[in-house]
Amino acid sequence: MTEPIRPTRPPADAPNAPKKTPLEQLGGTTGVVYMMLPIVAFVLANSSFGLTAAICTAVGVAVAISVLRLVRKEPVQPAISGLFGIAVASFVAWKTGSAKGFFLTGIWSNFALTALFLLSVFVRRPLAGIVWGALNGTGTAWLRDKPSVRYYNIATFTLVAVFTARFAVWQWLYDDDRTGWLAVMRIVMGTPLLALALLVVLWAGRLSHKRLKAQAGQLPARAV
Repeated sequence: MTEPIRPTRPPADAPNAPKKTPLEQLGGTTGVVYMMLPIVAFVLANSSFGLTAAICTAVGVAVAISVLRLVRKEPVQPAISGLFGIAVASFVAWKTGSAKGFFLTGIWSNFALTALFLLSVFVRRPLAGIVWGALNGTGTAWLRDKPSVRYYNIATFTLVAVFTARFAVWQWLYDDDRTGWLAVMRIVMGTPLLALALLVVLWAGRLSHKRLKAQAGQLPARAV
């Protein structure tokens, strides 16, 4: 007698596997803490020991986080990306000779993202949908569905609002030489605010997926 075949659980990347939440895609709560630590370390070290010590401390913390993730067999890509960002920010701070220079890359990258995402809406290729389709392997079939494009336009405008708010607030604090508050707002308006915006992207993606799935189911019936 042969044993009955037991159903297996779908792999994490299977089409029917549950989608990760925005927070999970950002590395979960642990990932959020990891992203904050180098910034906090930089500000504390700068206030106590000066700019050079702050740069060394921030880079050292970022390296330690990468090693910790590797040892714990956690995804290292977020840590490597974070390490690269800290390294670039530290280099800018060193070149400008000012602690607030540590935040310049974040300020101007948000300005660039605002322009890029806004332009994508006007050329009818909303980047929220392009990026979401690339990350989830759903492609760009939604571009042929006007309601789906509208959903992703809303999601893209939400991201534009986040990037614009970041640039405006961070630039204002930078101009006023409020390095401590700049660090606080970098954390508050960083991953938490992005996670909220990604909820809108997730909403758009789910609505679009339902529409495309329904349309695909209707195709055979129309062909008869």
